[in-house]
Amino acid sequence: MAWVILVVSGLLEAVWATALGRSEGFSRPYPSIVFGVAVVLSMVGLATAMRAIPIGTAYAVWVGIGAVTTVAYAIYAGTESASPLKIIFLLGIIVCVVGLKYAH
Repeated sequence: MAWVILVVSGLLEAVWATALGRSEGFSRPYPSIVFGVAVVLSMVGLATAMRAIPIGTAYAVWVGIGAVTTVAYAIYAGTESASPLKIIFLLGIIVCVVGLKYAH
């Protein structure tokens, strides 16, 4: 169950990172509220997962999931360009996150 919570928390990291960018310095209310809720839920989930998963592994997985999801969403939304090299490196992060799960 800790791994499921960690994955959801990593996805919420992408939500709050995207909302932070869209909040324009917290001048837009809706993205600012989404940021606040997502960052709290993401941190609570990370802290909960760290009860069963070592901190180094949990943090690396959380950041990896958040980073890949944030970039993937930005590419999908058209705010960031995709390139074969970028895709290869994102896949590398995914392989490393999966490796950490199985090395645990």
